Amino acid sequence: MGEWGFLSSLLDKVQSHSTVIGKVWLSVLFIFRIMILGAGADKVWSDEQSSMICNTKQPGCKNVCYDHAFPISHIRFWVLQIIFVSAPTLIYLGHVIHVIHQENKLREYNEKHSDKVVKQPKYSDKEGHIKIKGNLLGTYMTSIFFRIILEVAFIVGQYYLYGFIMDPRVVCSRAPCPFTVECYMSRPTEKTIFIIFMLVVSCVSLAFNVAEIFYLAFARSSRRKSKTVPASAIAIQPSFNRESLMKNDYTTA
Repeated sequence: MGEWGFLSSLLDKVQSHSTVIGKVWLSVLFIFRIMILGAGADKVWSDEQSSMICNTKQPGCKNVCYDHAFPISHIRFWVLQIIFVSAPTLIYLGHVIHVIHQENKLREYNEKHSDKVVKQPKYSDKEGHIKIKGNLLGTYMTSIFFRIILEVAFIVGQYYLYGFIMDPRVVCSRAPCPFTVECYMSRPTEKTIFIIFMLVVSCVSLAFNVAEIFYLAFARSSRRKSKTVPASAIAIQPSFNRESLMKNDYTTA
């Protein structure tokens, strides 16, 4: 798990600048992907090639058959998936850090030049808490869109590379194999369970990303409606004032 420390520390910083659903998504990424991959899946696939048995002793044939069946190891594929899916979130974190740095400089300038009228910080407070709105909201929603695209791309890619079930038998006829060779994988059932588990986690992560898009869109529309003054209120107010003035004039007369 040591090699995941740097990525985990960066993603941990994102939690304080995310929505509630975004924090749940990060928890799923931490617990059900990074931890499971580091603690269990790596050991299950440790004998992936060495324990594969082929019905020939031709040198190099087993390596060629393994490469034919698995262009990329499941473990390395999932590592790439985690890194690529996390990348848009890290870009959003970079934008947040930039905004906080700029607005801290603005606060320092306001304190030193209190007699001048300058704009106030828009996105952050003195404690570094972020309000997801404006440009930050755009960056955040863009990062979610890219996470959705990457999740779907890796799910489809896994299906076309080697499917979602570990076939215990691999048939290969590539050189230097002298004939059509049959190879047999070790622990196919256990590996199938991990493949399905990681697929389910990917689908859950995808569902959280879609839900967060709808959540942000609903929250944004709600804020716009609350800021908009109803036209009927604007139309009623002047007539109310005219009626009040007429009553006052009549009473005075």
